[in-house]
Amino acid sequence: MKERTVGFYEVVIVKEGEAQRIPRPMDWDGALADLALAPVAGRTYEGDSRIVGTTFPYNMEDHLLLHRVKDAGEWLSVINFDTGDLRELEQSAHEGYLDTSVVCFLPFGNVVGIMQGGVSAPSHKTLEAWLNGTQMFPDHQFQLRPVVAHSEIKKLKTAVGASRVEVKVMGNKMGALHEGQSGGLAQLLRVAGKTYGEISVTMVISVPRGKELKEHRELLLADLAEISDVVTGAERARARLVYSDPGGPEQTRLVELVEHSITAKKRVPATDAEGNSIRIVSAVDAILAAAAEHQDALRLAVDAGPS
Repeated sequence: MKERTVGFYEVVIVKEGEAQRIPRPMDWDGALADLALAPVAGRTYEGDSRIVGTTFPYNMEDHLLLHRVKDAGEWLSVINFDTGDLRELEQSAHEGYLDTSVVCFLPFGNVVGIMQGGVSAPSHKTLEAWLNGTQMFPDHQFQLRPVVAHSEIKKLKTAVGASRVEVKVMGNKMGALHEGQSGGLAQLLRVAGKTYGEISVTMVISVPRGKELKEHRELLLADLAEISDVVTGAERARARLVYSDPGGPEQTRLVELVEHSITAKKRVPATDAEGNSIRIVSAVDAILAAAAEHQDALRLAVDAGPS
């Protein structure tokens, strides 16, 4: 079963050449309901390619299928894997073969989740062009930008330990280390850089649970804080931080220490047990599941408040 990527994007408006966050959610539900009643011409945008939108109802909610119509000059064939027979697909003037992406509008912050059905399926830039080209909201010029998770580097100051650290540092960032940094993480990076030159280094250090290892978790946190200037420029950096609760046991929280686009990998079944196609339903389920998993980070990133 193939994994596909869910990408999250914020829809913003462009005024006087500047992108601005929309202060309240747009009526995407109403727009999709209207789209369902529109003829094909009314939901088609002709740009570099022909893009058609289709409303897809599922579990009492409307979602969007965005299709790129394959060019009539593309050579398309079908093979029967049992017999090896080939059949050419001829595209008539009244039909078109489609590359499809699934789009879910989330109920907060004008955030959309997108899963492309293939490498040539519509991207977020295609969705942006289609929204503007079809004038779904005539008085608005839209732009889509990736939702970027905030860095939580400040949380190092309030933690009492770290039970796990994962850092990926590219070779060109090693120069941020200096001799005064003598902690274990700094030494590991410095030795690797001096030994192997311009390399990327990925470190994963985990300290098991247990009171007897409390000092180890405290030391790992201190070493991580010491190289915070390197961490903020890392390719990837996350840590499971430990927080002390005076009235109970220690609590842990996974935090992201660098800004990054919020995405998720999801398995998407194409057929059910009877061989029926369920790829669109599976894609919607996967997007909504990813949105639920990352809801806190998504809301924080677009200033949508707590769930």
